[in-house]
Amino acid sequence: MPLLGDPGHREMVARLTEIAGQLRRPSAILVISAHWEAAVPTITAGANPALIYDYYGFPPESYEIEYPCPGEPALARQIHQALRQAGLPARLDEHRGFDHGLFVPLKLMYPEADIPCVQLSLVDSLDAATHLAIGRALRALEVDDLLVIGSGFSFHNMQAFFAPATPELDARNQAFEAWLEETCSDARLTEAQRTERLLQWERAPHARFCHPREEHLLPLHVCYGLAGQPSETHVSATILGKRSGMFYWRLEH
Repeated sequence: MPLLGDPGHREMVARLTEIAGQLRRPSAILVISAHWEAAVPTITAGANPALIYDYYGFPPESYEIEYPCPGEPALARQIHQALRQAGLPARLDEHRGFDHGLFVPLKLMYPEADIPCVQLSLVDSLDAATHLAIGRALRALEVDDLLVIGSGFSFHNMQAFFAPATPELDARNQAFEAWLEETCSDARLTEAQRTERLLQWERAPHARFCHPREEHLLPLHVCYGLAGQPSETHVSATILGKRSGMFYWRLEH
């Protein structure tokens, strides 16, 4: 795991730490986690959410990780209202805790755990258009210095992560990464073209090899739906021997 010094995550740890150092300190953080799916978009609304250790077979110390950041019920209500006003069903959950899609990256980026956080679920249909619409709805939020994190992976084939490296496997990984970087970052694309590519992401080179199931890709759809413009920065890292990209958008009210 990244928090336990695993060498396969070394570059990811370095990149997240670097990114945090370059950002203005957030007033609050919203995380869209690949590790939470619900029938409708659901928002954590508790004041002090517990951690959910939603993984299995890891060392005992991985179940002792602490990240006691506060929740932000007022922000949760704003998100709920924004989704409802956009015609999307939504639900507040005052009891749900924070899963490792939140506490792993944030413990690396903001180890003091003193920034209030809210987590937003995916929708279990895993429909690309729905997640783009969720992002567009979030444009109504008026929160200064809000950091929104789509917590997933641009490559998430668990079998391939642990398979021996081969030129063919690496080529498939890199072809999808190149497509995704072009899709999110190329200013020559119109936003209609960018949206269409994300809607039809399964047509990308080796898409289903890189994402046998798309839950780790869809947080990106939410982030792009919110941004509606080319990403400002693309950062690449090797994670468990595979290339994976991170995209950054900056929006001004």
